[in-house]
Amino acid sequence: MKNTASLLPLALLALGLNTAPPALAQGTAAPPAAAASASALPLIDAEVRRVDPATGKVTLKHGDIPNLDMTGMTMVFVARQPAQLAGLKAGDKVRFRADVIKGVYTAVDIVPAP
Repeated sequence: MKNTASLLPLALLALGLNTAPPALAQGTAAPPAAAASASALPLIDAEVRRVDPATGKVTLKHGDIPNLDMTGMTMVFVARQPAQLAGLKAGDKVRFRADVIKGVYTAVDIVPAP
C-alpha cells in the first residue's frame, strides 16, 4: 500500500495532470489596463491644481474615470510625457487620459480643453 501511494503523484505528473496552463505557470498574464491602447482610453475633463515639472507630476481635479472605476476627485498623476506639462498652470482646463502603469496613476495624454 505504501508503494502505491508514492507512485500516484508520479503517475499524475507523467500524465500531465499536475501542470498549470502556461500563462498561469509563468505569471505573465498582462493586466487588463496594460492591454488597452492610449487612444482607446476616454478623455476626462479636468482642472489643473498644481504642476511640478521637476518630478513630472500634475495635480488634477477630474471628473469620473470609467476605465479606472474612479469617481471625480483631486489627485496627483505622473505625466507619461513630462513635456506635456510645459505651459500648464493652476486653473487651466484640460482633458486627459488616465491609466495605471506599473501601479502608478498616470496621465497618459494631456491636452488643453476646447
